Amino acid sequence: MGRKPLPMGSWGKIRTYEAAWNEKGKATSHRSVASYRDFDGRVRQVEAYGRTKTQAEADLQEKLKNRRKASQGTELTAMDRFSVAAEIWFSKLEEKVRDGKRSPGTVDTYRRQLDNHVLPAIGEVRLGELRTPLLDKVVGAIKKDVGPATAKTCRSVVSGTLGLAARYGAIDTNPIRDVDTIESESKRKARALTDEERDAWFEQLRADPSAVAADLPDLTTFMLATGVRIGEALGVHGEQINLAASEVEITHQIIRIKGQGLVRIKTKSRAGERVLKVPAWGMAMLRTRLMNGGRLDEPVFADSRGSYRDPANTRRDLREARSPIGGETRQELGRLLRKARRAAGLSQTDTAARLGWAQSRVSLIETARVRLELVDAAALLDLYRVSGTERAELLEVAGQAAEGSQADALAWITSHSFRKTTATILDDAGQSARQIADQLGHARPSLTQDVYMARRAKNPAAAAALEAALNRSSEVADRLGHTEPTGTTGTHG
Repeated sequence: MGRKPLPMGSWGKIRTYEAAWNEKGKATSHRSVASYRDFDGRVRQVEAYGRTKTQAEADLQEKLKNRRKASQGTELTAMDRFSVAAEIWFSKLEEKVRDGKRSPGTVDTYRRQLDNHVLPAIGEVRLGELRTPLLDKVVGAIKKDVGPATAKTCRSVVSGTLGLAARYGAIDTNPIRDVDTIESESKRKARALTDEERDAWFEQLRADPSAVAADLPDLTTFMLATGVRIGEALGVHGEQINLAASEVEITHQIIRIKGQGLVRIKTKSRAGERVLKVPAWGMAMLRTRLMNGGRLDEPVFADSRGSYRDPANTRRDLREARSPIGGETRQELGRLLRKARRAAGLSQTDTAARLGWAQSRVSLIETARVRLELVDAAALLDLYRVSGTERAELLEVAGQAAEGSQADALAWITSHSFRKTTATILDDAGQSARQIADQLGHARPSLTQDVYMARRAKNPAAAAALEAALNRSSEVADRLGHTEPTGTTGTHG
């Protein structure tokens, strides 16, 4: 019976011989050799030299390990810790970013969840020790302590890492596959604005100096006219506006990357690269902005310095605009609560954290931009240790300030509401799902669509539908398009 062949990437017995001697006959060099089976199946002899037998054998061991690592690509075994495999997986993810196959924003999100939640939980566990019950417990704890969205992202990170470990032969199967699915309550779906709500929204913007200074009237107009995402709107340059053809070319988006700041990158997919027809009321606004002059490579919707705007800051501006400063009673309540908070020695961030609120909520309350329910006012007073007559007086003011206003009716609006409004208008106009998807740029088109439609106006009828829906009269067109831009603007090509 023949000898069993060496497994690929392994070697046989190491033999060491004396290779050189001095004048006294003492060995001054040793040669160690071993048969190594490469990953092409062939057995080759590998050798190393050392002054002593021990050194020669150690050098050969290192040489054989490096040869296996270089041939295999990456050495990974069941004894390696999860953190080792995670770094290999993440390095490959970064390569995809450099190749334009992944978004830098996605990588930032994965890195944050890996460092903050995954590695602290299982970073030191060996790959061979990871089993479905353990992973199910870890993911369940993240869901309970942080939230379903974070748990889903962490599950994806673990799945990617263990999938790589399985491909490298360190484990037989990916145990995360059998972890219980993560279910959560569906988020409140964005809804479209009605005609009356659109009118009220623009009236509210024009009456708010902060909203005008933040350039929100024109930005909202552009998003309604095109249905683009907020990052895409902020990434449009003046040269991408074709005034003659009433078109805008969408190719990039603005995101913030850790360590780099604001970056203009291509849209997530080729479906996002599109040329859109713009209705007349939208072009009127763009023409006003572009004819004011400026460089071709400047963003159309720039910050006060003519640079890119931060999407997160812009969303904050929208949150403040949808919650304008309330009446005198609400303002008085905000001042009293601010005074009580400071007397308690708490910051706005501390207060929000202790009550489990969104970080910006306390600021919105103290600036009278949101309505405060009595139960929440009582929770604040408990935290600030306000009692007696002062507490009773504050609760009385809170009760008066809690009365609703017209502004409260628009507090649900987000940047996605404008995108939803555009889609609804097109749907009501009889546009097909394929046409609306092309307008919004969120579907994966076929190869034909990628090649032949990427630089053509995909949906010329969209502008007509938007025109009919929103340009009901010359007053509407004048209302949406006359706002004078603030800050630096782009120019047309």
